[in-house]
Amino acid sequence: MWQSLTHWDQKSDVWVFAYGSLIWRPDFEYVEQRAATLHGYHRSLCLWSRINRGTPDTPGVVFALDQGGSCEGIVYRIAANQIKHIFPTLWQREMPSGAYNPKWVDCYLDPHTVVSALAFVINPNTDAYVPTMPLEQLRQVIHAAHGLNGPCIEYVLETAHALKKANIADPKLEHLVQYL
Repeated sequence: MWQSLTHWDQKSDVWVFAYGSLIWRPDFEYVEQRAATLHGYHRSLCLWSRINRGTPDTPGVVFALDQGGSCEGIVYRIAANQIKHIFPTLWQREMPSGAYNPKWVDCYLDPHTVVSALAFVINPNTDAYVPTMPLEQLRQVIHAAHGLNGPCIEYVLETAHALKKANIADPKLEHLVQYL
């Protein structure tokens, strides 16, 4: 965790990019939230969840940022004096395994305003990475899986609802939700 913050001057606020459950359940205090666009990555149900939204025998899938395209999401600005308090819990939530790579990315608040934010990007070398899945198989996985944090379908629908509420269009997710 601290390695990811090595360039942080301990005086500046830190931005975190949210694209999935952090949008509807950030679970940390922030001083500002803004809509943002990240280029070079897209939101994808490409990460097996064997604990939170599934089990080892019946894994679910959760969102990750995968290579290519762009992703609309939310950036949260965390106050500098809260980083040491908030980041351990955030890290425990997002980084319990090697499934994500924490990465500093440029997020566009508008065409002329860019902030550097920490994002959790899929590690394509993890055995939890599932880059593609036929729609019918994806639907079956989402309906069957249930983990410590509840059913996989709840996670997918909550994310779709939060994106809609934030006026974020995700046609691929909207299509999937109609199919569920």
